[in-house]
Amino acid sequence: MNKSNTYFLLLGIFIFFTSCQQEASWQNTVNQLHLEWELVSNFTEEEGQFEARFIIENKGNDPLEDEGWALFFNMSPRMIVSSTKADITHINGDWYKLSPREGFYLDAGKQMEISYTGIEGVIKETDAPMGLYMVFYGAEDQELATIPVSNWEVRPFERKEQLLRGAMDEENTYSPASQFNANEKMEPVSSSELLPIIPSPYHMEKGAGTFEIESGMTIAFQEGLENEAAYLNEKLESLTGVNLASNAGQGGEAAISLAIADIRIDGKKKEAYQLEISGDGITITGGDAAGVFYGVQSLLALMGPEVYLNESSPVGLPFVYIEDVPRFGFRSLHVDVARNFQTKETIRKTLDMMAHYKLNHFLFYTSEDEGWRVEIPGLPELTTVGGQRQHVDGMDEAALHPAYGSGPEAYGEGSHGSGFYSREEFIDILEYARDRHITVIPELNFPGHARAAIKSMEARYLKYMKAGDEAAAEEYRLIDPNDQSEYLSAQAYKDNVVSVVRESTYRFYEKVVDELMAMYAEAGLEMKKMHAGGDEVPVGSWTQSPMVAELLEESPGESSSTELLLEELPDIGDMDNLQAFFFRELLTRLEKRGLEVHVWEEMALRRDESGSLVPNPEFVGRKVIPYIWNNMFDYPDLGYQLANQGYEVVLCNVSNFYFDLAYSNDPAEPGLYWAGFVDTRNAWTFAPFDWFKTTYKSSMGRPLDRKAAFEDMERIFPENEGNILGMEAQLWGETVKGGDMAEYYIFPKLLGFAESAWAKERNWETEDNLEIMDQAIENGWNGFANTIAHREYPKLSHWNGGYFYRIAPPGVKVENDTLQANVDFPGLELRYTTDGSEPGPTSNLYEEPIPLGGRVNIKAFDMAGKGSKTVTVFP
Repeated sequence: MNKSNTYFLLLGIFIFFTSCQQEASWQNTVNQLHLEWELVSNFTEEEGQFEARFIIENKGNDPLEDEGWALFFNMSPRMIVSSTKADITHINGDWYKLSPREGFYLDAGKQMEISYTGIEGVIKETDAPMGLYMVFYGAEDQELATIPVSNWEVRPFERKEQLLRGAMDEENTYSPASQFNANEKMEPVSSSELLPIIPSPYHMEKGAGTFEIESGMTIAFQEGLENEAAYLNEKLESLTGVNLASNAGQGGEAAISLAIADIRIDGKKKEAYQLEISGDGITITGGDAAGVFYGVQSLLALMGPEVYLNESSPVGLPFVYIEDVPRFGFRSLHVDVARNFQTKETIRKTLDMMAHYKLNHFLFYTSEDEGWRVEIPGLPELTTVGGQRQHVDGMDEAALHPAYGSGPEAYGEGSHGSGFYSREEFIDILEYARDRHITVIPELNFPGHARAAIKSMEARYLKYMKAGDEAAAEEYRLIDPNDQSEYLSAQAYKDNVVSVVRESTYRFYEKVVDELMAMYAEAGLEMKKMHAGGDEVPVGSWTQSPMVAELLEESPGESSSTELLLEELPDIGDMDNLQAFFFRELLTRLEKRGLEVHVWEEMALRRDESGSLVPNPEFVGRKVIPYIWNNMFDYPDLGYQLANQGYEVVLCNVSNFYFDLAYSNDPAEPGLYWAGFVDTRNAWTFAPFDWFKTTYKSSMGRPLDRKAAFEDMERIFPENEGNILGMEAQLWGETVKGGDMAEYYIFPKLLGFAESAWAKERNWETEDNLEIMDQAIENGWNGFANTIAHREYPKLSHWNGGYFYRIAPPGVKVENDTLQANVDFPGLELRYTTDGSEPGPTSNLYEEPIPLGGRVNIKAFDMAGKGSKTVTVFP
């Protein structure tokens, strides 16, 4: 080896070890810091603001000074008004940066508080900063190291100023005592008053006696019902151990018979079924295969909790005769996997329980600002870039920055920010849903909520420009690069809207749709429906786009000089109606593919001369289905207006069906609350043809005078009630981290939703006297809640290995040194300890008020032994 090579080898070794030492030093700096965050108060001098603080303790040997580092984190997006000792900057979305000001100095062994104020009250632990990491910089501000913060905690929310959103918040402050008061109306019912099946059948007659299913019996099925017979056999075996034989044809000796016939119930054939259980066996007859499938679900629902708790065999089923048909033909669950990814296994478990509760559509939300989750052949950047989040130099980089605490590394341990479904996995999900009579509706939300797609196509643009292929670079580009528009989306993004005047935007959309259609075809399906989004396009979009300005300057009827492939320019109107222009052009292309296009309500609106939102009649009759979410803010009657205009609509009312809204205002209860709180009762208490009278509170908890508050609102005309196709529940993913958390949000809320979507109209829905209506609701809900505790929780504990369903913590109050406790769902047990230990299913059983001589830990349990959060009470 010559001297020159030896020199460079030694230099390389020196640089390597120096770099390692520096990395270790930065890691040690982070390890020696202990960070806490505290919400100080939502009651500040300026109403609608909050004060919080970071507490940083330096447990190391060296000071933390005013340069060379910054702290990054995600936080439920709120604008920062002021801060002390450090600058807290909103970068984009929920991504923030804390950087030291000149003179910042935290000596070894010392502690420092950094206070700040922001907009909107904060009342949830899930609102706190998350995904913290530090970045260290060199002399030229180059990034040298990125290190996650491990020593970090959030101080508990305990004081009134932490539990309410400010003076405007009229909710009761959460406490075990407030929960006790809320539970006091609940009473146990007899076993005969429990609902045998959820959702409730249209008509049911109970008989005397039981029929026992035993291994070796036979399922006979009509040709075309192979799937339903196989499903029933698989479920019986997995749930009870009973294994049946099956054969095509109507064998006279079969214990269970499945058939299709020309039956009509309530005038409807689709999805209708008859189920009869007698001493002669079990007969399920459907108006179609889906009807037979739902008859199978009712058969399985009739199995009592003892089957799930004891896995007993044989299985005894009560004699019944049922005629059943859904009230609404469209019953859907939406799951957002873009903001936080969910595995294929979680989706399959969700689909299976959706099918059991007779839902038939699944809105699969796989693209959003924060992620793109389906592999698209020919556009690999959608998943290599759009399918993962990590630290980036800034919001302009062609990549996705951290969101919702996903951390600085893509696919980091415990992170849910990265992931996607391969083409094969997506097809598998389609097939799994198909076998359960669930239509999967794919989604591509444009023009807003499109940041993951935008950044992916920018990465593609840069790749091809570097290769010298400008035509390929521009082929699917989604932005006007000279657009200087300033806006802030509902989720605080500054760059999430596509250009509506680039032909490449529409070309991209068509490419994705065609690839999705090919996947459906491979699954043996025809893609007939898709969701095009269209919600929350921020004010200010396109206002500084030269390409848009050029289009608006041209006259209607002329040939366009822009790149858009238009035969002639339409009458766009003004900037406010560019979204309507975009959807008009997109719809034309989707219609050529025979698609029914589902959208959020905004896509079917336009602004009139006064600037007010009004229904846009131009898409009526063109298979455009608006989804109605707004029933409590500005224009709460737009859904009925659209239905009266002739649109077929789907109801997704935020105060009833947004499952990502927290069950309660308990700070430890995860979820959002921008529209209030949603629990299982809210999902059950819904009058689709007069939703005003089941909208009880404002978003800030103010009780509504339901007659006065909505007196001037448009109602749906009786002749247009058929334009309400059905309902959808929403699970947006901002706060949903992993499969267990998704199931916690969904169950048991889904049961209340299923009853509203399937069961026939309840008597109270048409009651004009609100006091009488409310009392009928109390009575009906009491029986439903009892049924969940006695029959549905044991089922959820057992199906598919068990679900991570929610059991509410007990209500507890103390009077005269005596502890009283209750539950929200009668049928749950209360167990307690007095020695400081955690209560278990065999701890002391609470049966009557107990003297409070010391600390008591108390917890609610269901019959399967699953428990709630523990409530601790001191004398």
